[in-house]
Amino acid sequence: MGNISYYIFVLVALIVAFLVVKKVASCMIKTVVLLAMVVALAAIYFLYFT
Repeated sequence: MGNISYYIFVLVALIVAFLVVKKVASCMIKTVVLLAMVVALAAIYFLYFT
């Protein structure tokens, strides 16, 4: 059950962060921030869950 709650939290965090960045920043900054978040989440997954 812990992994399911982790994935739900990650999805909610991605959606909220994407909406905030969409409201505040321009297209280029949105892309950079989204890529940084994806890299950070991938690093967390591979460091702690594999």
